[in-house]
Amino acid sequence: MNRKKFDSLLQLAIEDGVSDIILAVGEAPMFRYSGTLIDIKSEPLEARDTELIARLLLQHRFEDLSTFTSSDVAYELEDIGRFRASVFKQRNLFRIVLRVIPVEIRTFTDLHLPTEIASLADLTRGLILVTGATGQGKSTTISALIEQINRTRKAHIITVEDPVEFTYRKARSLITQREIGEDVTDYQSALRQALRQSPDVIMIGEIRDAATFEAVLTAAETGHLVISAIHTTDAQKTFGRILGFYNEQERQSLRERLANTLAAILSLRLLPSIKGGERIPAIEILRMNTTIAECLRNPDRISEITSYMEKGRDYYGMCTFDQHIVDLYQAGLIDLETARTAASRPTEVERTLTLEGSS
Repeated sequence: MNRKKFDSLLQLAIEDGVSDIILAVGEAPMFRYSGTLIDIKSEPLEARDTELIARLLLQHRFEDLSTFTSSDVAYELEDIGRFRASVFKQRNLFRIVLRVIPVEIRTFTDLHLPTEIASLADLTRGLILVTGATGQGKSTTISALIEQINRTRKAHIITVEDPVEFTYRKARSLITQREIGEDVTDYQSALRQALRQSPDVIMIGEIRDAATFEAVLTAAETGHLVISAIHTTDAQKTFGRILGFYNEQERQSLRERLANTLAAILSLRLLPSIKGGERIPAIEILRMNTTIAECLRNPDRISEITSYMEKGRDYYGMCTFDQHIVDLYQAGLIDLETARTAASRPTEVERTLTLEGSS
């Protein structure tokens, strides 16, 4: 497979609305479409094919590929699309997975996200965490949030990513995008430097470890708006993951810091649309208020947070996954089986739908 065939394959993926492309020796290229893997009609790839693509993607980063293990890079087809590529070795053979990144950044409305999220772009300080499993829309949601800021106010936005994914057209904000391995060595160094670069908003692509989280939290404590992603499934599990970064002696201080600094947690699950061919995000929204802060400070009350999220929908714009899943079903975007399967408490969701359907 030469570069021309490779680029044609990527263009086909974009035209077909594919989310991921997987290239493995001995297999035809695979597309992931609406969460399902599909083989495309093509000859199986040979070792020389995946090595050629790996060299194309990695370019100057690794001169000696014999010692290479893995790397994440970005690849762009001008005016067509961008891709986040994970290049790695598997039994000493190259394997490549590419995630499609649309050229046009979609709005909250385009993404079927609740309008309540838009108000987060008005915040000038605090920490916003976007959570979810791999491939559930974290990066896309963050890009919509950054673009909302870009369109609506004058700000210096610094993004630090590994690699840079979405790129932004000039609007009202100045956007500086730095890539790990290209422009700066690691997230912690980038955050220290960002604080000296007159930022208004700092976006960190992903929190992978305790050191990065500490740097993110410290940046938010200095009075900036900081946005980042973390691989957790909901608000409750996010608190557990964060607390796990610290030893027991540090946790009470951490709870106080979170209560004072955290602004919101958005958690995402992509669900199959009733129309087919696309997935719809179900979202959980936590917004900080006095009651949530009190629950955070008291380890015995963290389990109460979900209940206060349910009660805080109308006034604070919060919602649980189950509340939003009910909304999606009533809007005709998902079917009943999807609602049952995706719900945190399926029996209660079904009861709610039955009661509201009979009223």
